[in-house]
Amino acid sequence: MLTTQIKNQDPLNPMEGTEFAVQLATFSGVEQQVQTNQLLAQLLQGSNGGELGQLSNWIGREVRTSAPVWFDHSPLTLQIDSLADADKVALVTLDAQGNEVLREDIGTGSGEVDWQGKRANGDLLPEGLYSFRLEATKDGKVISTRDVEAYSRVSGVEMTKDGARLILAGGGWATVDEVTALRE
Repeated sequence: MLTTQIKNQDPLNPMEGTEFAVQLATFSGVEQQVQTNQLLAQLLQGSNGGELGQLSNWIGREVRTSAPVWFDHSPLTLQIDSLADADKVALVTLDAQGNEVLREDIGTGSGEVDWQGKRANGDLLPEGLYSFRLEATKDGKVISTRDVEAYSRVSGVEMTKDGARLILAGGGWATVDEVTALRE
């Protein structure tokens, strides 16, 4: 609209600079209001509004997810589901960049375990976001690799263009699809 106005402006009677600045500010304000209205409509539309309200009840609770979780030197609860055919299972810890930082032989059992984040010499890994995977072997050959889920506290919920996202302690996040359990 502004471009059309400038093209059709009378060169013998140009618009004053202050009028031009006022019109620019008005156009900017209208554009921001339109975007705000669109975002509000998205929140109230369909299940998103209800989903946001429902997920807000998750704040303060813990979710189990394979997304990276924050380690602050407090133990993390991991869900270990190993394979019956494996003769050896390793828990592989990955940092936020996906680099392997720790590998621990954990046996072939299943269930919840408290991960301490300690190296073999007893030193703790630095605080940060970590993800985990199991590497199952039989007769020295890797037969399976799978993500390991960990519990993390939900500190907030936000709506994105792709749907709801849970904000986890320490700045991590997970989509609702990545959550497999919820606990107090």
